[in-house]
Amino acid sequence: MTLAFDHPWMLPLLVLALLPLMRSPVTASETPWNALLPVDVSSRVWSALIKLMGVVAIAGLVLGLAGLHRKEYTVDRVGKGAHIVLLLDRSQSMDHSFAGRTPSGAEEAKSVVAERLLSDFVRERENDRTGVAAFSTSPLFVLPLTDNREAVLAAVHALRKPALAQTHIGKGLLLALSYFTGQALTGSRIVLLVSDGAAVVDPDSEQKLRKLFKEYQIRLYWIFLRTLGSPGIFEIPEDPRDDNASSRPERYLHLFFESLGIPYKAYEAENPAAVREAIAEIDRIESLPIHYQARIPRLDLTPFCYGAAGLALLLLVGVKLAEAEPWDKA
Repeated sequence: MTLAFDHPWMLPLLVLALLPLMRSPVTASETPWNALLPVDVSSRVWSALIKLMGVVAIAGLVLGLAGLHRKEYTVDRVGKGAHIVLLLDRSQSMDHSFAGRTPSGAEEAKSVVAERLLSDFVRERENDRTGVAAFSTSPLFVLPLTDNREAVLAAVHALRKPALAQTHIGKGLLLALSYFTGQALTGSRIVLLVSDGAAVVDPDSEQKLRKLFKEYQIRLYWIFLRTLGSPGIFEIPEDPRDDNASSRPERYLHLFFESLGIPYKAYEAENPAAVREAIAEIDRIESLPIHYQARIPRLDLTPFCYGAAGLALLLLVGVKLAEAEPWDKA
């Protein structure tokens, strides 16, 4: 732990904290020679405490004005977990239910189901470093890789906000992979894609994705939130004329992922229970030893300084009010 000051030029004023310890050469006393007084232990203790409170009051005020704080630092941590980027679909269809309509009654929107179950996933995995990205027409940077679960949960909760536009998954995947740039290769690296649709990946993005997935050694999971009655990612069309990327973009995205030569698994979920099962399986699979550095933020210590000074001053005022009046000898 390293302490620092915002205004170190004020520190010389700490010498004023010695003033309560100094004895005044001119002290009013009704006894010409203190040695004539009997030893009073309680008085000596109170005298020392009063001086100490004076020192604390002055030192606390000076340290508070100097801006005492603990610097930000990093600590090494080891546990079982993974580096995970949650890549979330923010297209308008995510605001529909699994039946493909506006939710009504007991129905939930696919985005609400994903938010609820992903929040449970984040809460239960204490040692993960998790980032959040999203995509619609354009990629959306949400949160970098972090071990701050409160921040991750806040980012996931944003799924409950109204969706934005259409699906452009290629740019979203490139954004998700960029999160691993410059990151130490420890533990599993995972992109968890949650989407209810897909789009054709353009050739330039396809080439970049092939390179980066292998370079960063990424494991890819896709939870496909299938709308009732829509074609599945594993289905082969009966009519060969429909077997193309324009008619079946989800199926061809799945085939593209399979061709990457990386650990990949797709889950087709048609209801909340299926989404829960998919997330639970990913949780079981991805629990390998992970070593990472956690950043501990700066801690402002000025409230503690002012608090100690205020308490000391309050006690001094109390002692002054309790001071006995000298006997009237007239």
